Amino acid sequence: MTSNRPYLIRAVNEWLLDNRCTPHLLVNAEAPGVDVPRQYIQDGKIVLNIGPSAVEGLRVSNDEVTFLARFSGVSQLVSLPIGAVLAIYAKENGRGMMFSEDEDGGPEPGGPDDRPTRPALKVVK
Repeated sequence: MTSNRPYLIRAVNEWLLDNRCTPHLLVNAEAPGVDVPRQYIQDGKIVLNIGPSAVEGLRVSNDEVTFLARFSGVSQLVSLPIGAVLAIYAKENGRGMMFSEDEDGGPEPGGPDDRPTRPALKVVK
């Protein structure tokens, strides 16, 4: 199966906007294919405001997130693979969803780990 991450990002983003919250993405800035302003990276991660007043042309496809944003007054195209998104959450209260860094849609079918596993949920505060 394909990764559920892009679907969840789109859904949580819509939920946050419906509740008048400001959606932010926590991104692994060191992942391959991440194109963000390097001067804003801290500890290998970057937080990006993706609210409608902060970005233009937000697109969350099944493979990547892209948008235009201003950094220190300069417009810049931001592009990042879906797998680099570690969390989407509300700036106001921290509610949202975190993702595992190693999740890519699960193991290959027929592999040694192709056996039923118990679901695991994490509480995010």
